[in-house]
Amino acid sequence: MMRAQGRSGQGGASASPVGRSVGSLGAPLRVLTVLPPRERFAAGEAGAIALLVRRMAGDAETVVGLPPAGAPFADVRFAPVAPVFRPFSRIQRYVAGVRRLALSIRPDLVEVHNRPDVALALRKACPGVPIVLVLHNDPCGMRRARTASEREQLGQAVAVVAVSEWVRARFISQGVTACVRVLPNSLDLAALPPAEVEREPLLLFAGRIVADKGADAFVAACAQVLSRHAGWRAEMIGADRFGPDSPETPFLAALRPQAEQAGVTLRGYLPHEAVVQAMSRAAVVVVPSRWPEPFGMAALEAMGCGAAVVASHRGGLPDVVGEVGLYADPDDLEDLVATLERLVTTPSLRAEIGQAGHMRARLFDASAVREKRSLLHEDVVREWRWKGLFRA
Repeated sequence: MMRAQGRSGQGGASASPVGRSVGSLGAPLRVLTVLPPRERFAAGEAGAIALLVRRMAGDAETVVGLPPAGAPFADVRFAPVAPVFRPFSRIQRYVAGVRRLALSIRPDLVEVHNRPDVALALRKACPGVPIVLVLHNDPCGMRRARTASEREQLGQAVAVVAVSEWVRARFISQGVTACVRVLPNSLDLAALPPAEVEREPLLLFAGRIVADKGADAFVAACAQVLSRHAGWRAEMIGADRFGPDSPETPFLAALRPQAEQAGVTLRGYLPHEAVVQAMSRAAVVVVPSRWPEPFGMAALEAMGCGAAVVASHRGGLPDVVGEVGLYADPDDLEDLVATLERLVTTPSLRAEIGQAGHMRARLFDASAVREKRSLLHEDVVREWRWKGLFRA
């Protein structure tokens, strides 16, 4: 069997010191998945990327990252990265630690999440091994991807995957000609709580309590809606950051009295299981982001739980919600209030939107996305021999 090869600009082949031969694509590829340095692969510590990686992991996959404080997830193979202590930068030490693991695991493919700088460093450290970079956020704000020339070079060096059409559009903006594929985030529908048949008259916000997420817009709209419709309640789940130790920020401190006056209950940070339980009961989930969401996981989870979703048009939210939810501008209070009242006063519309959203959420089910990811990996390995070696 042939070993996976790269080509220099002059056409010379360079055999990989890490990867094994591509072999038959009928067998599962050995994938080494690299978490961002700040992510931890353990219950109570995992962020959105680590949770997604856990959902997507295959039988022949090894996830690597810095050691968590607690026990790592037991259902996925995990190897802690031991940074190499030399006079390098923090990222160089992390990459050196990942390379050590790669030398022992000998993967067919390395998938790096959300760190162009790590992907490029591994491209040099593991020549000939296919490198996939999965982008979860706007690449134009990332190190080694801010400028058009950097993104053009990045697209020539590694296989770039975006979690939404919006992220892809950002990558190829300013005339970048790189090939960027789209693989959406996924949802394990089987793991969600069953949707309540009789849903509570509850308007729910779940996410970070910050201006970018439209938290203040939600409170302002609820102040008007709740005053006109007896029996309806509003709750907000979240804090400034993910975790029970999130600080009390000036924004949150200023929002508390406004929420109390509006009748909105601030429940603070809750574990993910409690969030989806609330979504399975709430009649309406509101995602009024001002910030252009790269994907919109909260909206997808709400749809999977059968809630009627109201979202903004920002970022990748329309890619997720499609035509099965309602949209409102978080900076147009009249528009947001009118949209919420339309749902509050029309039970049949709520039920219709909730059912349509649940059907659409099936397109993002983990089993379907996992198969697409596997096929994408096979394509990358098959095509990799034609990519030129990255030279910094």
